[in-house]
Amino acid sequence: MPTPSLASLPIRHLTLRDLTSCADLSEDRGWPREEHKWGLLLSAGKGYGIDDPEGGLVAACVVTEYGNGTRPDLGAIGMVLVAGRHARQGVGRRLMRHVVTDMGPTPLTLHATPTGRPLYEELGFKVTGRAEMLRGRFRPGPDDTGITTRAATAEDLPAILRLDEEVFGAGRTHVVTRLPAFADQVRVAEEDGLLTGYAAAWPNMDTHVVGPLIARDTATARALIGSLAEGTDRPLRTDIDVRHEELLAWAKERGLASVAFNAVMTYGITDLPGDWTRRFAPLTVAAG
Repeated sequence: MPTPSLASLPIRHLTLRDLTSCADLSEDRGWPREEHKWGLLLSAGKGYGIDDPEGGLVAACVVTEYGNGTRPDLGAIGMVLVAGRHARQGVGRRLMRHVVTDMGPTPLTLHATPTGRPLYEELGFKVTGRAEMLRGRFRPGPDDTGITTRAATAEDLPAILRLDEEVFGAGRTHVVTRLPAFADQVRVAEEDGLLTGYAAAWPNMDTHVVGPLIARDTATARALIGSLAEGTDRPLRTDIDVRHEELLAWAKERGLASVAFNAVMTYGITDLPGDWTRRFAPLTVAAG
């Protein structure tokens, strides 16, 4: 029986039942398996995939939709992967075109590696920003912020959701409410009873990823990162908007080194909604 052509293989929605196949695909491309992250994305977002007749997946990606109305205000695309044996055969382009069409008028965003950027530009995505990935063992130092933080509690959730939507520019209730189970730490900063920032640290292989990181100012962001670092013996990883030069310089002084730069790209909008001055790092580049 002849093997079906790649162009004829159907694109379907992925579910949590596909988690192992998604992790296998990550591993196939030399990425960490990241099963913990895949689990969040497949439960909170919408997965797309192409089954390989010989087993596993030919390709996959996930879209996380944001907004509180009947139609999403924004869709974040991530984890766009094509199996190595099927690379450079137009599969990624076909999958992305399908996703863009399926999302209709919903504005889209993604973080692109230098390798993936040409494809996204071909599809109409525009570069609107950059994020710098940092990784390393955090070195504690003197705290000159004067800002105290504490572990978040269930009572903080309404205030966290209000602040997050105000800063992110779209409702993320279905993602933020999963943070207590997904992350090992969620911490908040407040002043006079008012929430001024929050951040989480979640396990990803041998690191703790800091994100989301939302804060009133750089000093608050520093206090939140420092407090999260105190609660782990793993290296930290985070992706910081390059416009936050002061925070990037401080993080590098404290032991985090630059690993890579990703282009922040948008489709259907000229810039991301919300307030970038208080949005320091995403939950993950795969979900915004």
